[in-house]
Formats: sequence, C-alpha cells, structure tokens
Amino acid sequence: MNSSEFTALLVLASVASFTPGPNTTLSTALAANLGLKRSMRFVLAVPLGWGLLLSICAGGVGALLLAVPALRIGIQSLGVAYLVWLAYKLARSTTLAQVDAAQLQVTFWQGVALQFLNIKAWMLALTVVAGWVAGHADAIERFAIILPLMLAFGLTSNLTYALIGSLLRNWLSGPHGSGERLRWFNRFMAVILLLTAVWMATF
Repeated sequence: MNSSEFTALLVLASVASFTPGPNTTLSTALAANLGLKRSMRFVLAVPLGWGLLLSICAGGVGALLLAVPALRIGIQSLGVAYLVWLAYKLARSTTLAQVDAAQLQVTFWQGVALQFLNIKAWMLALTVVAGWVAGHADAIERFAIILPLMLAFGLTSNLTYALIGSLLRNWLSGPHGSGERLRWFNRFMAVILLLTAVWMATF
C-alpha cells in the first residue's frame, strides 16, 4: 500500500468514524445517562462488531448484500426498527434514577449486533474492501494493516463521544437532581436516532 492509498484510507476512516451516527449517538447518550464505566461495554462492542463485519466482507460474504436486494431490505428494516425502539427507550428516560433502573440498557452483544443492522456500516466495509483489499496481490497484508487501523478509529471515535457524554452527566442532572436538562438531552438524542433511522430507511 503506497502513501497516497494510506492517506486516502486515513481520511475515509476519520470522516466515517467521527461523523455522527447511531454508534456515536448511543455512546454519548449511554455515557451521559449511565456514566463512562457502564457505557464502555457499548464503546468496546462497536469496533469488535464492525471488525467482524469487515472480515466477513473481505471474505466475500458482503457481496451478497449487493446481489440479493431482499437481504439488504431485511437488514435495513431490522436496523430501522431497532433504532426506533432505542429512541423510544431513550426518550422515556427522564432521570438518572430511572436509567439506573434499566430504562436504557444496551448490552455488549447488542452493540455488536447493531453493526450488522447498520446499513452505513455495511457500505463502509464494502467500500474499504473494494478500494483497498479486493484485487490486490498483497490483499492479506493490506487487510492486516487495515483491520487494526479501522478498529482503532472506531474505538477512538466512540470513546471520544462517550467522554463528552460523561462530562455532561453532572450538568444534565440539573439543580438538585431535577433531571429537566437530562429529559431534553435524551429527547434530543432520541430525535437524532430517529433521523438516523429515517436516513437508513432511504439509503
């Protein structure tokens, strides 16, 4: 891989990882509601899930997504439904006490599975494989470089958003723990998730 290819990959990884999406939105919301420590399971799940997705695409399975329209529609539908459900749960979380009582919970494996329901994640993985791996004589060596690089970007971006959410946690609880700010924050995050779901449905 020459320097121009590597630079282009870095630009793609930066834009794809740090622009707002379902993963970064959830990382922020979970950290704001549950604290940084309890949001780390999702933060760690994102790069693992996407790494598995990238590996599957590199193995050729991802091509089925393009070859079988019904499969793509199925993934889109499940992804949209899951995001709408998460937005509903998030919008109902009005105080930190309610959140601690499992009003909003995303397990590690749900975080991993979300990557396979995210059409944006599939398209990014297919783009990386098509542009930097497929058709190259040194495909294995390239993949050995690309996989840890993309995992690092995924971890860094979601951790950054989670840190922002955790820094807002005390302020969001409001004076005397009233939670009014948190209510509006959660509703705003829920709207972002819904808009993401709409985008995924029309992608």
